Amino acid sequence: MSEAISVGVAQRGEQPLLEGLMQFYIYDFSELEPDGSDDLDFNAAGRFEPYPYLPDYWREADRLPLLIRRGGKPVGFALLNAHSHLGEPVDHNMAEFFVARKHRRHGVASEAVRQVLARYPGRWEVAVAARNKAALAFWPRAIAAAPNVSDLVRREGDGASWKGPIWTFRAG
Repeated sequence: MSEAISVGVAQRGEQPLLEGLMQFYIYDFSELEPDGSDDLDFNAAGRFEPYPYLPDYWREADRLPLLIRRGGKPVGFALLNAHSHLGEPVDHNMAEFFVARKHRRHGVASEAVRQVLARYPGRWEVAVAARNKAALAFWPRAIAAAPNVSDLVRREGDGASWKGPIWTFRAG
């Protein structure tokens, strides 16, 4: 990884940038939909419907939009909130996380996770959809590799409100 990775808070004026990156994130997720699903289809303009909660990241105090940059250029994002999939108190939940395909497998995502966990201490949750095989492999390694993580536990969603593992841990 020759170019510096940085993670910073997205400013309100960068919301269109995040909206654009979100199209690629949704595109990646669309391949995980079962055959015959109408979810994550293109709209009449050939785009995916906007992520409904994105504007809330500049309006609500418990939400934080982060941009991931490599060599100063945007390559992804992380959206943090305080929503628990387990109904327990958390300081931070990794609501969404994305690194563009061109920048994967170069340590960009792992370094971004390390920086986020170093910058935002507290009780965390990271929930991963059971059908997302790549994320199931990535997240436990990335969390465990962060030097400030303790009490890492894999739990399972209830199958109704969340299907897949939920990692809980403390950063700080």
